[in-house]
Amino acid sequence: MKQLARYLPILDWGRSYTRDTAADDLIAALIVTIMLIPQSLAYALLAGLPPEIGLYASILPLAAYAVFGTSRALAVGPVAVVSLMTASAVGNLAAQGTAEYLGAAIALAFLSGLMLMAMGIFRLGFLANLLSHPVISGFITASGLIIAASQLKHLLGVSASGHNLLEIVTALLRALPEINPYTLAVGVPATAFLFWVRKGLKPALVGIGLGPRLSDILAKAGPVAAVAVTTLAAVVFSLGDKGVRLIGDIPTGLPMPTLPPFSLDLWTQLAVPALLISVIGFVESVSVAQTLAAKRRQRIVPDQELIGLGASNIASAVSGGYPVTGGFARSVVNFDAGARTPAAGAFTAVGIALATLFLTPLLANLPQATLAATIIVAVLSLVDLKALRQVWDYSKSDFAAMAGTILVTLGFGVETGVVTGVGVSIALYLYRNSRPHMAIVGIVPGTEHFRNIKRHAVVTGETVLSVRVDESLFFANSRYLEDRILEFVAERAALKHVVLMCPAVNEIDASALESLEEINRRLSDSGVSFHLSEVKGPVMDRLEGTEFLRHLTGKVFLTQYEAIATLDPETAHLAESRTPRKQTQSSYWIGPQI
Repeated sequence: MKQLARYLPILDWGRSYTRDTAADDLIAALIVTIMLIPQSLAYALLAGLPPEIGLYASILPLAAYAVFGTSRALAVGPVAVVSLMTASAVGNLAAQGTAEYLGAAIALAFLSGLMLMAMGIFRLGFLANLLSHPVISGFITASGLIIAASQLKHLLGVSASGHNLLEIVTALLRALPEINPYTLAVGVPATAFLFWVRKGLKPALVGIGLGPRLSDILAKAGPVAAVAVTTLAAVVFSLGDKGVRLIGDIPTGLPMPTLPPFSLDLWTQLAVPALLISVIGFVESVSVAQTLAAKRRQRIVPDQELIGLGASNIASAVSGGYPVTGGFARSVVNFDAGARTPAAGAFTAVGIALATLFLTPLLANLPQATLAATIIVAVLSLVDLKALRQVWDYSKSDFAAMAGTILVTLGFGVETGVVTGVGVSIALYLYRNSRPHMAIVGIVPGTEHFRNIKRHAVVTGETVLSVRVDESLFFANSRYLEDRILEFVAERAALKHVVLMCPAVNEIDASALESLEEINRRLSDSGVSFHLSEVKGPVMDRLEGTEFLRHLTGKVFLTQYEAIATLDPETAHLAESRTPRKQTQSSYWIGPQI
């Protein structure tokens, strides 16, 4: 049962499920359902799909995640970025509004689900670490700007399209003479109202005497109020006859089970977009889940999250939906509303199903401008341009990665932006690790500690060179290690011993082992012995099975102090005899790093 519970977390939290827990989950589900209905419709339109597809993608995926997911608060469903990526991927294969377009979107969800489940089964969640946080932040910021710009046509009542920001803005400028004033009269007030609801409604309600919980529920229902008011206005003023685009008839009833089109050519073309959607969706989802879990001292299992999200996407596909993932806004709402278990998601699925059965006829006269306003308000909250300044102040290389991802995404589209982000992340990782921090170290007077000679007042000798490397040794940095040590040796004519200090070395691969052998050989040819110190146990276990230790001209010391005391006792005694300085920044602490 314990092993089964690893793949079915419902068996874990379900054993302790109580009435009180169910009551909290039901309240959270009610609030999320109210929020999710207009969002689902809007995100489906963003993906280029009929609005009911957004509802279909919000029913079975929630139920599947409740069975397989580990987060107690994550709310799965359509999200803006994945919707945009879906439109970008499927738009290259079929025209919007056709059966082929819908079939490709369903296939994309199914393929993404299979990839996610496979990654979870084989425990490949670490692959998401290939995307650095600045790159993810830059991609989401750029995507938010593209999404917001793409929805302006619905606020203005014009036809304008494009795959990147420049194309969209250019098309909008050309279409300005065609603005529909009635659409503008609906879209602009709806957008302003939703912006105010997000920040100002709850304080206003609390100010007039309502309780915080009730005020929060009413504030979350703001989009529903916008939907109701603008739908009523469309009926009363016959806005459809005045050029305002309406949603139109939405099929009533639950989605019928379906299967994606099994076309090898289609799946081949969708493979890369599905992988990108899987990785982006997983990173976004697991970041939200970990943040919310930490607030309650809970934990999630990233590899099981892959399985949960994979099951959700497969469930979306078989119910006629499109790719889904954990949404930031709705998950935070779910958490704040008091959701205790994933059952809140299952209850939300029931709420969406009831809405699909009974409420869709009421939405036929809903202006598309209202849904566009919902999207704009939601995605602009994800745009974080302040992060550019913060990253610039901290790391210029991370800033370059973030700014590059933003510019490429804005200029060439989301898929190119994601690929660029992955490439930049990997390139930065390899660059940083190919040039590990190395320091010549000496003894801090009166102690057995060793610190960088450039940052501290330390004692060193002329016959022993102590070098500390602050990174694991592998193929990307092995040659750099070799070159730096030989460079240090060439500068010291009286040198007799080199000690490589390895407290931060967690692994030595075959390429690095060859470099160590080469260092040992070339130092031996120069009459210098090569030693190691502070080698970790697992690393030492692997070295003991190699020829390297048998050919080593020196020794492997347990501590660096033992190495100096053995190889250069005069320097060790000199450091011991000196009075240690007061350990303050003004004494021997020269720099901010050790």
